[in-house]
Amino acid sequence: MHGPAWPAWLLVALCAATGAYCLLRMRSDVEEQRRSAGGEALMGFGMAAMAVPAAAFTPPGWAWPLYAAVFGAAALRSLWAARDSPHHLHHLVGTAAMVYMALAMAASPAGHHPTHSGTGVPLVTGALLAYFTGYVLLSGARLVPAAVTSGGGRPPGGVRWGDRPELARACRLSMGIGMVAMLLTM
Repeated sequence: MHGPAWPAWLLVALCAATGAYCLLRMRSDVEEQRRSAGGEALMGFGMAAMAVPAAAFTPPGWAWPLYAAVFGAAALRSLWAARDSPHHLHHLVGTAAMVYMALAMAASPAGHHPTHSGTGVPLVTGALLAYFTGYVLLSGARLVPAAVTSGGGRPPGGVRWGDRPELARACRLSMGIGMVAMLLTM
C-alpha cells in the first residue's frame, strides 16, 4: 500500500486473526457452523495475504491468477451452497470480490499493488464498496443487541468459544470491514 505501511499491517493482522478464529469454529459440533467457517477462514487468510504491503513483499506475477482461480472455485462452491441457504449468497459476493481484486492486481504494472493506482473498473468497485459498506452497517447494528444480552463476556452455560453466534457475527463484520478497506484502496 502507498503511504505508511502500518494501516496495511493492521489489516493483515485483523484478517489473519479472523481467519484463525474461523479455523477454531471449524471444530464446532454444529454442522452449519463448520460448513460456513471453512469458507470464511479461506477469505480471512486470503484477504490477509492480499493486504501485505508491497514494500514488504511483492508476490510473483503468477500468484494473482492463482488467487483468482482459488477464489473462483470458492465462488462456485458458494453458488452451489446458496441453493440451501441464502447466507451463502454473501459468501458468493465476497469470493467474487476477491476474484475481482486478484484480477485487478494481476493487471496492474509489475511490482505495484493496485492501491491508489486506479486499477479495476470504477463501477464494479463502487458497487462492491456499496454492498460491503451496507453489510458492515447492518451487521454492526445486529451485533450490538447480541453483545448486550450475551452475559457480560462469559460463554453462556457450556457453550464453546467456537460455537458462540455473536463471535461468528463479529468475525463476519471484521471481514466486511477489511473488504471495505481493501476496496477503498483500489
